[in-house]
Amino acid sequence: MNRLKVNYWVDIGLGISFLVSFVTGLVKWPGLIKVIGPSLFGKLYFSKISWLHDWSGLIMGLLVLVHLALHWKWIVGTTKRLLGRKKK
Repeated sequence: MNRLKVNYWVDIGLGISFLVSFVTGLVKWPGLIKVIGPSLFGKLYFSKISWLHDWSGLIMGLLVLVHLALHWKWIVGTTKRLLGRKKK
């Protein structure tokens, strides 16, 4: 698989894992339960939601590391250009 396809699938995975983590984080947020009411959340299985939230966060973290590794040369080059000395 070429680098473009790997980057594409890493970015798709990052997007999906972010959405899952974000939505499950909102569901787990105590302030939301107080606003909407516990009756809506009484039917949800918080252990499953917590499991999904935890694993999507771990997957997202791993994919961020892969994403940074794929773009490392660009990050270093851009940092050098931005922090380098300006010609007079």
